[in-house]
Amino acid sequence: MEHIRTPKVENVRLLDRSSGQRKASVGTLYLSATHTIFVESNPETRKETWVLHSMVSSVERPPTIPAGSQLILRCKDFRVFHILIPQDRDCMDVHTSLVRLSRPEKYSELYCLSFNPSVNKEEREESWNFIDLMADYKRMGVPNNLWVTTAANSEYRVCDTYPSELFVPKSATPAIIVGSSRFRSRGRFPALAYFHQDTLAAVCRCSQPLSGFSGRCQEDEMMLQAVMKSNPGSDYIYVVDTRPKLNAMANRAAGKGYENEDHYTNIKLQFIGIENIHVMRSSQQKIIDVGEMRSQSMTDFLWGLENSGWLKHIKAILDAGVFISRAVADEGISVLVHCSDGWDRTAQACSVASILLDPFYRTTKGLMVLIERDWVSFGHKFSHRYAHLDGDPKEVSPVIDQFLECVWQLSEQFPCAFEFNERFLIAIHTHVYSCHFGNFLGNCQKERRDMRLRERSHSVWPQMWKDRAEYTNPLYKAEMSQTQGVLRPNTTPYCFKMWKGLYNHMEKSSPPRQSPADFLSAVREESQQLEEELTNHQERIAALTGQPITWEKITVPRRRTSHLWQRHCGPDPPTTYTDSITSPAQDKSQADFSVAANHQAQIKDPALTLPLGLHSHLKSHDPDDLSTCSDLESGVADLSSRSSSGGEDRKDLDSDEAVFTTA
Repeated sequence: MEHIRTPKVENVRLLDRSSGQRKASVGTLYLSATHTIFVESNPETRKETWVLHSMVSSVERPPTIPAGSQLILRCKDFRVFHILIPQDRDCMDVHTSLVRLSRPEKYSELYCLSFNPSVNKEEREESWNFIDLMADYKRMGVPNNLWVTTAANSEYRVCDTYPSELFVPKSATPAIIVGSSRFRSRGRFPALAYFHQDTLAAVCRCSQPLSGFSGRCQEDEMMLQAVMKSNPGSDYIYVVDTRPKLNAMANRAAGKGYENEDHYTNIKLQFIGIENIHVMRSSQQKIIDVGEMRSQSMTDFLWGLENSGWLKHIKAILDAGVFISRAVADEGISVLVHCSDGWDRTAQACSVASILLDPFYRTTKGLMVLIERDWVSFGHKFSHRYAHLDGDPKEVSPVIDQFLECVWQLSEQFPCAFEFNERFLIAIHTHVYSCHFGNFLGNCQKERRDMRLRERSHSVWPQMWKDRAEYTNPLYKAEMSQTQGVLRPNTTPYCFKMWKGLYNHMEKSSPPRQSPADFLSAVREESQQLEEELTNHQERIAALTGQPITWEKITVPRRRTSHLWQRHCGPDPPTTYTDSITSPAQDKSQADFSVAANHQAQIKDPALTLPLGLHSHLKSHDPDDLSTCSDLESGVADLSSRSSSGGEDRKDLDSDEAVFTTA
């Protein structure tokens, strides 16, 4: 509280542009140790807006205008708040306080260490045991006669950024492990990340070797040989260097670099080309700027999106996962993945590959386990990358943002394969930045243990599991082959879309409408209720007549489809992407969406009949038109978001936006 100069300011005007608000609200602004709180003066609504200080990315103070002094709060989840304070002195005090409160200097200032829900000590400890990584390894079939646990890193003796419990090849002795760690950046030696039971191939991870131009290490060469021998069906392994080759070669001058194939005779080296954290930070800022453009034309939007390079980077990460998954599942060859230090691009590639390979990680709990394993336990630098504390801004980069976007891109191509929806991914993104819970605090497992986070904070996963109904994908079908098999996404550029649900909060003039996921959930719930009522009526009729009731199934004839449908719908996703890059879609009315969804629902289940409107509109569809093609297994039309062109400004005479000026 010592950083708060003015805890309360009245007659403040707040404009939340990220929620599409056009008329500013008048109310009172409060500053607490953890939140900025705005309470509307309107006695009928008394709406409250709470902004966690750790979610504030920047506090800007544009020039004063006649109506008062301005503040712009930009949040890490891309919300933007415009505040107008009548008195300049009050504005200066609020600005100084928010700048300090949004940049904590030590962990004890973070919200998760003061957050105290009404749970006892036993419940808190139990919440931390909700995710059991050892149980996940057992599910993979590890340990076995090929992979075993090692005590080499007990008490973090060999590598302080690795977990204490690791799996290594059975033939890797402690001397080999220690020798390999000394030849790897940050001591991050090869360790098991994922084991494929069907092919016995494995995905391992490490950091770059300290090879320079001619250095070599016998123990490290023996370690890679042990990784290769742990897969009886292969006589070599892939070493995937996720960096651009030029970057890896430049690191040689610093005594680092990549594996020399003349020294490692059992490897095949593959460079992927994912850019470093500095390029990614700049690229995301450009796409944020695109989302905040006002009165933009479609040309401006497309140019900004292309110029950001963001989707190109997402494609590179997904390509890395595809290469690894094909090597493991199709070729049966183990893969060793690394970047520079093995905690950014390596985590991205390994986790995307795991999602492609294993249906478990496409479930709600499975994704929780995957993030805990590949990101939290293996030492992704959460506090540095997401600016939990006031530090070096060059360390900040949207690494896990890109992983979550890769998952979202996959869910767009395979709508039935994921148990969770977009809201789940956005909620994880928020919790990574918010420091509301202790899961993502610190930079490695050892650091979290030293901070005693299990005793001082709470785990986010039980709470998200409790709210899982909100995060359920209504299209998920666990029994489908698409859900059970290896995902093989199409990674051609036109398949990638801008994730508007995360980035684009600026469609101010668009009228509110029900999301496709909510609509489908409502249809599913209504269908279940009707089925329950039908069952009850059947039982009552049977009780009255003494005879069971049988119902004749009415089959709705399927429309004949052309050869184009069969050619474009198969293991790969359909080619009907309403990608905002190449084919921006126009806004559709709610009635049009209802018709399309109901029509597809009839195709999916002939026994399900929903009332249809605009029947003549359906009849006019051309079966040869590729725009009507949908995922063969999902049975749903493409539900991609609207084009940004639909969100262009239409000036409102009642709008208060003119009161505020952008910085």
